[in-house]
Amino acid sequence: MDEAAEASAPGTVSVVIVDDHGIFRAGLRGALGPVIHVLGEAATVEEAEAVIDAARPDVVLLDVHLPGGRGGGGAEVIHRCSRLGVPSRFLALSVSDSAEDVVAVIRAGARGYVTKTVSGPEITDAVQRIASGDAVFSPRLAGFVLDAFGTASVAVDDELDRLSARELEVMRLIARGYSYKETAKELFISVKTVETHVSAVLRKLQLSSRYELTRWATERRLL
Repeated sequence: MDEAAEASAPGTVSVVIVDDHGIFRAGLRGALGPVIHVLGEAATVEEAEAVIDAARPDVVLLDVHLPGGRGGGGAEVIHRCSRLGVPSRFLALSVSDSAEDVVAVIRAGARGYVTKTVSGPEITDAVQRIASGDAVFSPRLAGFVLDAFGTASVAVDDELDRLSARELEVMRLIARGYSYKETAKELFISVKTVETHVSAVLRKLQLSSRYELTRWATERRLL
């Protein structure tokens, strides 16, 4: 079975590994469980953008500090991929456990953040959970996220009241990284109807892009 076929097999999760240390990438590749299939690797912001856009993996394992780009590291990779409409989910994997790094990459749209002290089974489990839509954080880091975003829920009810039930369904799927086509299939509606709902959601929430919608929903812990 070739790599593409394996990656599409039921129960498997496809990933791209982004880290500027080749030895670490090789070690991580070897530590991942058999249900995880690596579609590619990258060492810089530019390489990451190209590989992720071409491979469209389920999950990107992303280091926070990367060379290249405008110096934004992993957060910049997420921003670039969001502009390209890449549906992949991002799991930050870094030696850093600083609150600044954690908050920056989560604000950019990452679904989780774990340190490089995790074991092979732990990172495999984290990848699977991220792929299924969960958020995953190392225990200590979860506190940083709650501290940073805990006050964001004050106005959530009022903001959500502006949306219809169908708009809420569409909003959550789009914010989770679903494409318009995938959202349409999930909700049994047309792609055109999805586009109409997304436009209405962005207008009502005063947002200008899918990236801003994902960040808005992430900050309010709606995903």
